[in-house]
Parts: sequence; C-alpha cells; structure tokens
Amino acid sequence: MNIAVFASGSGSNAQQIFEHFKEHSAVKVALLVCNKSDAFVIERARNFGIPVLLITKDDFQNEWVLLSALKERQIEFIVLAGFLWLIPPFLVKAYPDKIVNIHPALLPQYGGKGMHGMNVHRAVEVNKEKESGISIHFVNEVYDSGAVIFQARCAVEGLSAEQIAAAVLKLEHQHFAQIIEKIVCP
Repeated sequence: MNIAVFASGSGSNAQQIFEHFKEHSAVKVALLVCNKSDAFVIERARNFGIPVLLITKDDFQNEWVLLSALKERQIEFIVLAGFLWLIPPFLVKAYPDKIVNIHPALLPQYGGKGMHGMNVHRAVEVNKEKESGISIHFVNEVYDSGAVIFQARCAVEGLSAEQIAAAVLKLEHQHFAQIIEKIVCP
C-alpha cells in the first residue's frame, strides 16, 4: 500500500513514519506533500528517497491537480503529520476513512481551527489540566472532529507549556506509526 504523508513543518512525526515503514513489506511512504518550501520535513523526506510534492494553496484546493498527483503515485492512504490546512471536501470524499491525523491533545478538548502545536499546550497549561495526550483520528471536513481511533495520555499537572509539548511529542513518536500500521495492515 502506498501512503502519502502531508506535513508543514519540521517533520519529527514524519521522520518516525519514514523510519517505521522504510523496509516494510506491505506499506511504502510514496510521497510527501508539503505546503512550505522551507520546511525541514522536505530534507527528511529526501534523506529517505521519498518524492516531495510542494503544493500551493490554489493547487491544494484544485481537485484535478491534487487528485492527479496522488493517483500518479497510486496513493491509497493519507497521513497528516503536522499539516495545518483544512482538508478539502473532495479529498475526504476520494479517501473515505483513509485519511488520519494526529492531534496533540485529548479530543474533543483543545481541537478545532487554530488549535495546533504550542497553542494547544499553552491552553492546557492555562487551564491547569492534570493530563493531556494525543488523539489519532480519521479526517472529515471539520478540523479535529473525525472519529477518534486511538488516544494516549500523560500527566501534565504543574508542567509548563514547553514541558507539556515535550511529553506529548514523546507519545506521538511512540504511537503514531504503529497505529497507522494497525489501520492499513489489519
């Protein structure tokens, strides 16, 4: 099965996925889709020999452009690993229950537009939450509202936003690639 990873930033989760599937017998990361030309994830993908599709906002919203690029690589499953744009409805329809995202909080808390990265961790700190964690979920047309597939928790009481971010990132790296494998190789 060919999967595409969509990412916008440094790509530490993407790196974990690339590493996990680099010699997998049934799954291949066949494409990185990125919306920022200076994102470090591009270098990470190139180090694994993974082709990169750099996409503009206009191309991302263009059904023909995006679906053609995915079909050309025979993409069957999409993983969002720090990709910040809302997935267009045509892509959700073309890949029903075949797009997953990782969110750095326990959904439905701290989800929705603008709730990503440090924005989430600062909100968790300000609200003095006792725990946080990760949610891996299917993607639909609304930010962070698709069915949750998996959650993992960690204690965060008394931690700074930066410490919360580190604890949550550890959970992301520990679980994301394994959960993807369970979904695509049941």
